[in-house]
Amino acid sequence: MTLTSSTPPTAPPKVALFVTCLVNQFRPTAGFAAISLLERAGCDVIVPKTQTCCGQPGYNNGLRNAARETAKSTIKLLEPYDYVVLPSGSCTGMMSKHYPTLLSDDIAWKKRADSLSNKTWELCQFLVECLDAKLSSHSHLEGKTISYQDSCSCKRELKNTTAPRQLIKQLCVGSSLAELNDPESCCGFGGTFSVKYPDISERLVSDKTQDIKSTGADIVVSADLGCLVNIAGYTARTEIPPIEVRHIAEILANNFDAPSMTSCTQNNSGTKW
Repeated sequence: MTLTSSTPPTAPPKVALFVTCLVNQFRPTAGFAAISLLERAGCDVIVPKTQTCCGQPGYNNGLRNAARETAKSTIKLLEPYDYVVLPSGSCTGMMSKHYPTLLSDDIAWKKRADSLSNKTWELCQFLVECLDAKLSSHSHLEGKTISYQDSCSCKRELKNTTAPRQLIKQLCVGSSLAELNDPESCCGFGGTFSVKYPDISERLVSDKTQDIKSTGADIVVSADLGCLVNIAGYTARTEIPPIEVRHIAEILANNFDAPSMTSCTQNNSGTKW
C-alpha cells in the first residue's frame, strides 16, 4: 500500500469585526456589508458582543485615564482573534496608532497594544493589502459616477488612499470614479470638533459638498461614517439637490437595501441610517 501525504486545509482567518459606534447607531447596513465582504473573502467573521467605543472621543478631549481603561478592555476583548477589521479609518487609527502610545508607560500593556496594532486593519486595506481578496463584481452602478471622500484619518494616519479606489474600480463594473478638486481638505466633522466649532465645521462641509457637486457625481462614498453623516446632514439642511451618500462597504458588497443617507435625513420620518 502506498501512502500519500496531503497538506491539511488552511483554516480561514478568524476575524473580529469592530463595528464602531457610528456604524452601530446610524448605519448598521455598513456593518452587514462589511461582514458580507469579509465572508466572501474567505474569513470566519465574529462580531464580539461586548465591544464598546474604541475610546477616541475621550482621548481627543484629554480624558486619558478613561481612554486607557477603554483601550485595555478593548485589547483584552480582541486578543483571541487573528485579525481585527474596522469599517472606519478613524477608529482603526485610534487602535493601531494611539493605543501603543497611550499605554507606553506600562511595558506589559504596551506589548499587548503593539500586538493588537499589528493585526488591526481598516476594511479596504485589509481586503487589498493583507488578503489580496478576489471578490465578485457587480453592475448595479453601471453608468454612474462615484466620488470618493478621503477621511483625514484614512489619508494621513493610515496612508490609505489606494485600496478603496482599487476596490471601486474592480468591483463596481461600468461606473466611473471622479476625483475631488480638493481631496486634502477635511469635511468638517472631526468627531467633537464639529460640536466645539460649529461655524468652522459648517464652512468646511459646505466647501466639501460644493466640491462633490462640481464632479457631477451621482454618489459619494467614504470609509468613514463621520464624513458621510456630516455631508448627508448638510446636504439635507441646505436643500442642495440630493446626491446619494453611502458607506463604501455598501457599494462594494452590492448592498443597496437601505436608502441613501441623504434620503433618510430629508424624510425626517424616524428611519434610522
